[in-house]
Amino acid sequence: MTDLLRDTFSMITEGIPVSREIALLLARYPDSQKLWSAADRLRHRFMGDHFHLCSIINARSGGCSEDCHFCAQSARYQTSAPVYTMIDQEEAMTIARDNDAHGVHRLSLVTSGRTPAGDRETFSQFNALYEQIQRETSMELCASMGLLDQKKAEMLAAMGVSRYHCNLETCERQFSTICSTHTWQDKIETLKTAATAGMSLCSGGIIGLGESMEDRIELALELRQLDIRSIPLNILTPIAGTPLADLQPLTVHEVLTTVALFRFINPEAVIRMAGGRQQLGADQHRCFAAGANGAIVGNYLTTAGVSIDKDVTRLREMGFIVKRTTPH
Repeated sequence: MTDLLRDTFSMITEGIPVSREIALLLARYPDSQKLWSAADRLRHRFMGDHFHLCSIINARSGGCSEDCHFCAQSARYQTSAPVYTMIDQEEAMTIARDNDAHGVHRLSLVTSGRTPAGDRETFSQFNALYEQIQRETSMELCASMGLLDQKKAEMLAAMGVSRYHCNLETCERQFSTICSTHTWQDKIETLKTAATAGMSLCSGGIIGLGESMEDRIELALELRQLDIRSIPLNILTPIAGTPLADLQPLTVHEVLTTVALFRFINPEAVIRMAGGRQQLGADQHRCFAAGANGAIVGNYLTTAGVSIDKDVTRLREMGFIVKRTTPH
């Protein structure tokens, strides 16, 4: 065990991927701080010190037909999540301009629902908002709108969307325990469809759904198999009214170890801390010393985040370069 970290680090730098068996050994490594530090060194070795900022606009909220057990926006649960069919364009632009002024690299429109509404009026509204964001800001455009068919993927690409986000949420064997209205394979097909339309891919998951560390390792391996280079990691925020409301939040230790394992398994990906990190309080920035090198900043879909100014200040103090670069 003494040489496990050194040998694994050398193996990765030689281009040999971490196996499931090695990842399980790393998960049980007795000196957690050394594990986290080794993941941070891997991050520096493969990804440098540039930090990747992205943000989201909750463009359509609530009323979702799906039964994802963690989600406040499902119409099946009684929650306090706002419900609207389309955000006011000027309200969205206020958010977009603020993100642009803070140097955010990518901005995504996120909509609730199984799939983006296919009517002409809705897509016309998306197009008008994306066009204004392109005119008035320097950010790259992303979308996170549920399951896609080829036509809708091509329409989004034609609007200037360069990246599509669709989280796997959890590993394939665990997926049916958190959702029954669509499948893990549906998400895989959406990612493939988005790629065929010319968009790059962003996909990750939520930790703290009741899964094991082995399940998280399996998810990291599945993302590697798909060659995903932008991996958001959410930490479950238990929300009253949802089936997972009573789950206990993960400890800081478990989060940091998960982040480190994702870095070992996906050394050349941007590991982005996303929703739920605010639960860790001041400890949330320790994720960026355990292998993570990106974050969704500002507010999330139904929960409030840390102010962008505070995030950027802390990240610079940690030695990261927080400025626009070639988008990842």
